[in-house]
Amino acid sequence: MSQTLSGVLAMITSCVVWGLSPIYYKLLDHVPPAELLSHRTLWAVVFFAVLLVLQGRMGELRQALRGRKQVLLLFVASLMVATNWFCFILSIQIGKTTEASLGYYIFPLMAVLIARFWFAEQLAMGQWLAVVLATLAVVILTWGLGVAPWIALFISTTFALYGAIKKGLPLGPVISVTAEILLVLPLWLMVMGWYHLQGQGSFGTDLTISLLLMVSGPLTAVPLILFSYAARRVALSTLGLLQYINPTLQFLCAVMIFGEPFSQWHAIAFPLIWVALAVFSVSALRQDRASRKAVMVASGVSTQVTKSPSDASANP
Repeated sequence: MSQTLSGVLAMITSCVVWGLSPIYYKLLDHVPPAELLSHRTLWAVVFFAVLLVLQGRMGELRQALRGRKQVLLLFVASLMVATNWFCFILSIQIGKTTEASLGYYIFPLMAVLIARFWFAEQLAMGQWLAVVLATLAVVILTWGLGVAPWIALFISTTFALYGAIKKGLPLGPVISVTAEILLVLPLWLMVMGWYHLQGQGSFGTDLTISLLLMVSGPLTAVPLILFSYAARRVALSTLGLLQYINPTLQFLCAVMIFGEPFSQWHAIAFPLIWVALAVFSVSALRQDRASRKAVMVASGVSTQVTKSPSDASANP
């Protein structure tokens, strides 16, 4: 199996796990989101710690937690991803999985806006058109339902900000995420302790529930590891297209398994989002091809310039 194919399969697997995760969280919809998030944090730390010990990489983790600026960025990133996780879990528990999937559809377009106004990146016409279409979809949904899709906007914004912060961190994904959740672990341990002191803690009351809570660690860690594996072997444009598997499966879970309502306003807004993503993807693919072509041309020019006279005569 080629490295590209194994990377694609790893990316598909991670997106399928993320996309079907609402089914798992629905099994724990009686556990308050804050308590569930505290267990997700704890067991993810345990999973990553064991992994790093086995790999002999604990020194990298200690190094990542040095330097005031880097620790501050990691802490802010952890707040962004914790908010994202909380909104996602809450959306499933209150029957808003459809809105959560909308958030992850909007995320790439929100990331484009942040890239434009934070990193001063230039956007192609197709990318601007995609943003306009997505904005129109949100406006239509807000008008039709009488309320803005706040969960979708929170999920897309926090995840885009999380990605922007991570862009400035010179750390691998496993080390970075372990450091992030380790920094906020004391807070979530206090949350967990508070629930147990109130006699409302879910862990230990039932074997099945306790095991499901422990599974939240691998459920957080394994897709991330697969994504990291894929990112090193697959073109960024391919990763961008494959990531839409995640919100698509979430959407199908919401409508076909959970039976959430899908109004006429959703029927207008979602196709607009899908068109926006199609336009965005085509534009991204064109940019990627143009960039690679420019690199190849530059490389060819560089090769011609550095050739010796004897090389030139031997290879006309």
